[in-house]
Amino acid sequence: MKAMIFAAGLGTRMAPLTDNLPKALIKVGEKTLLEILINKLILTGIKEIIINVHHFEKAIIDFLQAKDNFGIKIQISNESEKLLDTGGGIKKASWFFDNMEPFLVHNVDVISDISVDKLIEAHLKSNNLATLAVRKRSTSRYLWFDKAMQLCGWENTKTGESVRVKNNVENKLAFSGIHIIDPKIFPLMSEAGTFSIIQTYLRLSGDYPIGGFRHDESFWLDVGQPDKIKVAAKFLGYI
Repeated sequence: MKAMIFAAGLGTRMAPLTDNLPKALIKVGEKTLLEILINKLILTGIKEIIINVHHFEKAIIDFLQAKDNFGIKIQISNESEKLLDTGGGIKKASWFFDNMEPFLVHNVDVISDISVDKLIEAHLKSNNLATLAVRKRSTSRYLWFDKAMQLCGWENTKTGESVRVKNNVENKLAFSGIHIIDPKIFPLMSEAGTFSIIQTYLRLSGDYPIGGFRHDESFWLDVGQPDKIKVAAKFLGYI
């Protein structure tokens, strides 16, 4: 299986650490967020990865070259001219997934002990166009799922916005920034430019199965703020 790592974000919540450094190269202990994730994916058996870059993109490219791409095939999807968000980023990188096999997408700032193997297994056993790792936690944006864990809506509790695709909402869960996608989605992506993949999932969920994979018992952390670095280091055994 191939994978895509989202590493193009501006990392504004991590300022001042990201004033002169991309978020992907922030260190937890002695290792960068990017290195931690790449090593995790390698242990899962993934040997081909594409990484999107934007903020201080050359620093990420130089880092990978210095590490000899960790001994695997790594490609860069350069968004330095325009940040494309998650959906636009995936669409731009579609050329990389030419084997027509499902692929993993993972945010660089997410650290967890979620079993990627089980997520992949759940996706392969389903007929899902995409399978999203989700859990019960407090957030401002929830994905809605029915009893069969099929996506049926979304809401932003801060703005009051919501999208209901189907009735029978049973679960309101938070997205974990990890998902498996079937390349069959690419011809269905009518959105262009900068857009969220959640926007695409919601539009397609009325006609195609977009499933959720619950991992409520797993450790999960969004290392999006400086005070989360110590929490991540403790979990990883670095302190």
